[in-house]
Amino acid sequence: MESILFHIEEGVAEITFNRPDKLNAFNREMALLLQSKLDECASLHEVHCVYITGAGKAFSAGQDLSEIADANGPGMDKILSEHYNPIITKIRHLPKPVVAAVNGVAAGAGANIALCCDVAVAAESASFIQAFSKIGLIPDSGGTYFLPRLVGWQKASAFAMLGEKISAEDAERTGMIYKYFPDNEFKQEAYQIAITLAKLPAKALAFTKHAFNNSFINTFEEQLLLEDALQQLASQTYDYKEGVKAFLEKRNPVFNGE
Repeated sequence: MESILFHIEEGVAEITFNRPDKLNAFNREMALLLQSKLDECASLHEVHCVYITGAGKAFSAGQDLSEIADANGPGMDKILSEHYNPIITKIRHLPKPVVAAVNGVAAGAGANIALCCDVAVAAESASFIQAFSKIGLIPDSGGTYFLPRLVGWQKASAFAMLGEKISAEDAERTGMIYKYFPDNEFKQEAYQIAITLAKLPAKALAFTKHAFNNSFINTFEEQLLLEDALQQLASQTYDYKEGVKAFLEKRNPVFNGE
């Protein structure tokens, strides 16, 4: 059974973590396959948005601890340098929006993969856990980078150090995720976000993501200059011209990603 399911429809590449018997915990095979699928999404012109979710009851329980305990396993160094760090980097550098549809528990690296995505939504019954402190580790997979930026210093420290389960409702309230939906509406609502993103101007979304990425390191003045440069590029695209024309003609625009 493939540890990652992959399907493309209506411009959306759906990536499903598929180790439901292990709560979609990551092993080396799954981590490397996810990287391969993210690379494929970057290269395929027909993919305009990436949608990541989990099979069964969990989004992902994080690292499969049996692999860490295995004397012949990859070891902590490779797990970070060859598994999670490349995954987080690929998601952030992918010039297309990535939606995390958190269908169940998202723990450890599983939680932080969701939080690094451009839009994270959750089912009402889902939960997030920074489980690292419970086994004597620190948050990895970008957790110490994204979490304080999403929820602020105090809450990030408490979430990371106490390792408490955070409900979907609290995750939305604190700004950790965009929205949560009732369980019976979750799949439809979450996927509709991906469909909507896939139909929007692709280059504008890519430029927006690039600007947000750089806002973490730029000064205020540098960010204004970057916005200027990217806006000039955006204003030269077909989709910009089509958007303005459609607005003036009082009709729905038809974007083509160019």
